[in-house]
This record gives sequence, C-alpha cells and structure tokens, in this order.
Amino acid sequence: MIRINLLGQARPKAAKQAVPLEATVQILFAAVAVGLAFVILGIPYYPQKRQLDDTNKHIAALRAEKASLQQIKQDVDRFESQRAVLQQRIDVIETLQRNRSGAQDLLQMVANTVVRIDALWLTSLDRKGDSIELQGVAGSISAVANFITELKRSGYFDQVEIKTAKENDIQPSVETFGFSMSATIAGQRAGAPTSQPAGSAQPPQAAPKGRS
Repeated sequence: MIRINLLGQARPKAAKQAVPLEATVQILFAAVAVGLAFVILGIPYYPQKRQLDDTNKHIAALRAEKASLQQIKQDVDRFESQRAVLQQRIDVIETLQRNRSGAQDLLQMVANTVVRIDALWLTSLDRKGDSIELQGVAGSISAVANFITELKRSGYFDQVEIKTAKENDIQPSVETFGFSMSATIAGQRAGAPTSQPAGSAQPPQAAPKGRS
C-alpha cells in the first residue's frame, strides 16, 4: 500500500530516547574494571611466561646434553670393554712368559744339582704350583741323600722330602735304587709360575754308571 503526503509537510522525526546517566556510569565502570583486570593479570603473566620460556629452553638444552653424555657413556663402555679384553690377553701373555722363565730356571737349577752328584739320574720331573715331584735312579742311598742336601743348599727349594727309596732290578748285575721325592720352591722364586704346572720332563734313562 502506497501512502501519499498531500499536505506537503515533513513528517515529524521520532524523538531519540535519552540513555539514563546511571546506566552510562555502570557501563563506564564495567569497562574500567575489565581494563584493570587485564592490567592486573598481565603484570605477573608476562614475567612468568618469559620464565617458562627460559625454563623450557633450559630443559631442551639439558636433554640435548643428556643425549650427548649418553653417547659418550656408550663410547666409554665400549672402550672399557676393549681395554678389558686387551688387558686379559696381556695378563695371559705375561703369565706364559713368567711360567716359561720359571720353568727354565727350575730345570736349570735341578740340572746343575744333578751333575754334582755321582751315580744319580732323574727320570721325571713334574711341577704342580709351587711343588715339584722328582723320580730317578741312584747308584746308592748315599747319592740320594747327597742330592737332597744339594737341593736344600741351592736356596731354590725348601721342604725337600724323600717319599720312596728302594733297590730295583733295572740291571740285575748293578745295584741301583729307585727314588721319588717332593720339594717346594722357595717363596721368593715361586711368584711367577703358581697357577699352571710346568709340565713333565722325561729325559731318556741313562746307563747305570757315570754322570748324567
């Protein structure tokens, strides 16, 4: 429906409704309160956020350092394992060297003692730790006694004990005595070859006369 203004007069404008002063004041206070709240909350927020960022950076740096230290620890453990293997090999080689040197000294000392005794021959020498077992043949009991005396005088042995000494019949026409004895290597000389036997020496039996 179309309305036509035939009077030619402007239509009166609707009067604006005035906002009460009390409502305006309330709105203003609310805005100020919100602003103050933001200010109050913002004062501790930004320093704490900065502190949190610094803490996170420090944690990240510690984690990176931990990863690096773990890698270093793995390298150290690997090197320690390799060192232990090498040390074990060195210990074995040194033990073998000491045993070989000790066995040579032992055989040389026994040989030097035997050659000073008339009519006495060794048929076996066994070593177990610091003890040795000797077996041999002598032309007389006196030769066995002299051998024991020489072993004690050498300073290389102590606790020399005769186990058996009896006449045998290797050659019926010649009187011979088989004997066995034990001796302990003196303490100052027993340090090297204490763990393994030096083996057995089986020299060929000599004729029942003369020297070995």
